[in-house]
Amino acid sequence: MIGFLGEYEVTLDAKGRFLLPAGFKKQLAGDAATQFVINRGTEQCLVLYPKQTWDPIFTKVSMLNDFDPKVRTFRRYFLNGATQMELDSASRLLLPKALLEYAGLEKDIVLVSAVDKIEIWDVIKYKQFFESFSPESYSILANDVMGGNNGQNN
Repeated sequence: MIGFLGEYEVTLDAKGRFLLPAGFKKQLAGDAATQFVINRGTEQCLVLYPKQTWDPIFTKVSMLNDFDPKVRTFRRYFLNGATQMELDSASRLLLPKALLEYAGLEKDIVLVSAVDKIEIWDVIKYKQFFESFSPESYSILANDVMGGNNGQNN
């Protein structure tokens, strides 16, 4: 399983390309180092999946009940804009224009580890997210998610 750690600020060029940081490239191996799928995140960001992380998710989504209206709505939203991509010879990725617009990405972006995928945020929006979240709120959230309330050991 792929597991990412790190946070890197990078710059988009005029064509919407960015250089995948060496820190993330070192955490990938084989085909995972060059093959990706990108799509919309649940917040106003993009999510970059190594292909080996994307494939089981896509399989699960494809096996959902086509007759359930919630499934159809979820699929439309989740798969809308999903794009396969490869690193170019200079280790850059080209972001599709529609996805750039969705996430409000213009120049300065931040790539953030999200366990087995990478979130791509506008730097200002990412900083605003943390500024709006107090240490006390984080402590409560950490206890709710990681504490004994979820039936798991600490």
